[in-house]
Amino acid sequence: MTIPDEETRRAARLTVAVFRPADERLADAVELLDSLGATAVPDPMLAVDPTGAVPEGGDYVVFTSKTGAELVADAGWGPGGATVVAIGPRTAATLRAAGYEVDLLPEEYTSAGLVAALEDEVSGARVEVARSDHGSDVLLDGLRAAGADVHETVLYRLARPEGAGESAELVAEGEVDAVCFTSSLTVEHFLEAAAERGVREAALDALADAVVGAIGEPTRETAESHGIDVDVVPADATFEALATATVERAAPSHRG
Repeated sequence: MTIPDEETRRAARLTVAVFRPADERLADAVELLDSLGATAVPDPMLAVDPTGAVPEGGDYVVFTSKTGAELVADAGWGPGGATVVAIGPRTAATLRAAGYEVDLLPEEYTSAGLVAALEDEVSGARVEVARSDHGSDVLLDGLRAAGADVHETVLYRLARPEGAGESAELVAEGEVDAVCFTSSLTVEHFLEAAAERGVREAALDALADAVVGAIGEPTRETAESHGIDVDVVPADATFEALATATVERAAPSHRG
């Protein structure tokens, strides 16, 4: 029996495009996909531009990302007597590592999950939502419908990094087996980058033959609004769950 060399083994692995900010999250994504037996095609579709703002006072302060938690910690923000709410375990872990107590974590790590966790207790309360400039209206509208006095603080703006989009060309050429969209904005930035490179239609056609993963329902809805069929939406809105489910879905149909 001939044992394939390392180069041959790696060439036969799934290739998965992943769109994370160009920090430890992208490095962690590459490492995770490698552990799952896939080769990552990292393409940082998001760049963080801090605004310098910090949350105002309130009865509740809601954080919707690890990035937001890091920014308020760096700014030395204090919650006072507010109930601190985190959208998911990574955000909660970042807050706790910075010395904050996290009082509430939803069962579902999404904007809808936050609304479900808070709607029975925020009537008449001041709720501060601290997040990026591309947050879902689901959270603000849901909390207001529950009777809360909602204020949003934009902690950072999200932009597409200059030069991002190499993955769009690889997708268009059929060189990518799967993609992991981690937000609606990554879908939009991917398509913008593809258009700038003149491969938008080719990329859309190729995605029909690839396995497309979306981290949650809002991301799925955005992708499908652009004509992208989504194959995988994990039960938990975490990158680990998304990557695992996407690789598992792609593996049986992997070419070669």
